[in-house]
Amino acid sequence: MLLSQLTQQRVLPVLVLESTAQADWLAGCFVDAGLIQLEVTLRTPRALDIIAHLCRYFPELSIGAGTVFSADQMVQAADAGAGFVISPGATDALLDAAQDCPIPFIPGVMTPSEAMRAREYGFGLQKFFPAEAAGGIALLKAMGAPLQDIQFCPTGGITLNNMMDYLALPNVPVVGGTWLVTPRALVGNDRQDVVLKLEQLRQLLAPIG
Repeated sequence: MLLSQLTQQRVLPVLVLESTAQADWLAGCFVDAGLIQLEVTLRTPRALDIIAHLCRYFPELSIGAGTVFSADQMVQAADAGAGFVISPGATDALLDAAQDCPIPFIPGVMTPSEAMRAREYGFGLQKFFPAEAAGGIALLKAMGAPLQDIQFCPTGGITLNNMMDYLALPNVPVVGGTWLVTPRALVGNDRQDVVLKLEQLRQLLAPIG
């Protein structure tokens, strides 16, 4: 179900939030734009509180917890109301813990061996990170031939300028990234900047439905 939802949205916004005040105005922007699948990274002290806040006050959104490193964080994210969890990597401990996780897990991979190992655990949707630094489109094309049953969500270096090239790949149903909400926009509460980028995103995605 998560894969179909992300495939329909095509872009997974990644948010690094410091406060519920930031979360509130951003949530309004994404709801208005029809983007209901969001990732809130656990990179800030209040991230779990922010996830719980969004799940309570914006029930129309599906909030994923990103930058998950441990089994404890998986449990905490689920308890906060997260609908899914994402990690930048895929350690044995994480893959094992994900078997008992009550919500979907998207492991992070960078090489064919990592992708194959995650697939052995049953994860057909994987985060390809850091996308541009690891080889980008060329590497995903090369991996697509032998690993035809794996779908990737590239994250890391994805922008409005290159996202359509990634989405044109048959093994890329969705891309992720922080470019829709820059640190400057967050600090300045610059709703106009976010709305402009969301409109640019809508125009880019319109031809593919």
